[in-house]
Amino acid sequence: MTKQLNTIIIFSFFIITGLLLSAINPHDYFTWFLEVAPAIIVLLILLLTYKSFPLSNLLYTLIVIHAYILFIGGHYTYAKVPLFDWIKDYFHQERNNFDKLGHFAQGFVPAIAAREILLRKMVVDKKAWLSFIIISICLAFSAFYELIEAFVAIATGDSAEAFLGTQGYVWDTQTDMFLALVGSVTGLIVLPKIHDHSLAVITREKTLL
Repeated sequence: MTKQLNTIIIFSFFIITGLLLSAINPHDYFTWFLEVAPAIIVLLILLLTYKSFPLSNLLYTLIVIHAYILFIGGHYTYAKVPLFDWIKDYFHQERNNFDKLGHFAQGFVPAIAAREILLRKMVVDKKAWLSFIIISICLAFSAFYELIEAFVAIATGDSAEAFLGTQGYVWDTQTDMFLALVGSVTGLIVLPKIHDHSLAVITREKTLL
């Protein structure tokens, strides 16, 4: 059994386990499905492409962490995650801010995913442009997700309220995209050296095959 097969099996185990646990008596199954659908889509894509384009261990790990944020949000809804209810009460906040963690991750993790694809596919010749392009991709992805939320809300009406998670905050959409921007910039500041090392491992493994 190859290393990349071992990795995708472990990755799939964690994703499927988290998905099944989150499906046990969630707040409501409609909201649960809307929240966890991105993780299911990503899992299917990675299962189909792991032979031709296996990811770095760092990126697999980040995707699992992001997926569990989605699973928690799907199970409780983003407005009712117990830990963040406690944080809200303790710090006298007006809303449960678990969704803001989710949108930070929506920038942080895709930034590393975009970096990996752009570098390995040699899409960008000059690294001076790399960060700008990655941040632009992350902002575009965040804006696209906000459009999806809007379309779902228009199509389903009040039943999508838990999915939107605005909690009456008029600037919710704008702050969501801002936190995705902050997440993408943070990822590009904190993780490039670790990511480069993880990418080097893939290169060595391909050389040995």
